[in-house]
Amino acid sequence: MFDENKVKLGIAPIGWTNDDLPELGGKNTFEQCISEMALAGFTGSEVGNKYPRTISTLKKALELRGMEIASAWFSAFITTKPFEETENAFLEHRNFLHEMGAKVIVVSEQGHSIQGQENTPLFIEKPIFTEEDWNVLAKGLNRLGELAQEKDMKIVFHHHMGTGVQTTEEINHLMDITDPKLVYLLFDTGHLYLSGENPIEVLEKHFSRIKHVHLKDVRLPIFDKVKNEQLSFLQGVKKGVFTVPGDGIINFKPIFQVLAELGYEGWMIVEAEQDPAVANPFEYALMARNYLKKTAGV
Repeated sequence: MFDENKVKLGIAPIGWTNDDLPELGGKNTFEQCISEMALAGFTGSEVGNKYPRTISTLKKALELRGMEIASAWFSAFITTKPFEETENAFLEHRNFLHEMGAKVIVVSEQGHSIQGQENTPLFIEKPIFTEEDWNVLAKGLNRLGELAQEKDMKIVFHHHMGTGVQTTEEINHLMDITDPKLVYLLFDTGHLYLSGENPIEVLEKHFSRIKHVHLKDVRLPIFDKVKNEQLSFLQGVKKGVFTVPGDGIINFKPIFQVLAELGYEGWMIVEAEQDPAVANPFEYALMARNYLKKTAGV
């Protein structure tokens, strides 16, 4: 289905050690994480909180296992803090990823976000950006895109539950008001499904700007629980709302077909934040890898 020379498969460390909930996988080591990723058949990873930040140390550990760094999450606060704070942090982040050979930088706007608030209901108190927020965000993202281009890199914006850019309408608006040559999009199946969106619609409309893909599945009974009991994003994660492709409700086959037919090039990253004490990360990594071979042909 896919051209194996143009698509790479990675997996995020969040199934082993959770950045937002450090108690999840707190005892799992960096070496365990990347060794099990490689053993499961993946060749790439994003950067987690246990990863060494010394370039030579990280490169050696990855090269021993045939692994690469695909990207890493960056929290922007363009709508709530002076831009210089985001810019300075971004430059450090960009330079690190460039040294690691990554081509894209995952950017999420965390101004007004509720995703990290453990007791804030996800489906009730979602932030809504004002016109001024949108204007400031667009200007700031365009600038981050320019800074990325200085290193021949791209920023890919991560639409995310509990933020001001979550819905199809919000994604469309952000793409409309930002420079298509500076601001690109990360396509995340799990966040679109959880928000009630149609992933295929977003994929087809914005394909030319999609330069990074997160493959995440959703457990429907827990999704219903999060919504009906007014739980927070983090409470949902703890209860296991997310899982790896093939283990939840999302039908990935048509998504893979559209990606392949339109000629997607880049990383596809399995990302399923779960409690590793409940969902063994190596077992689920193998499950995901086998599902991708069967369903996507890679």
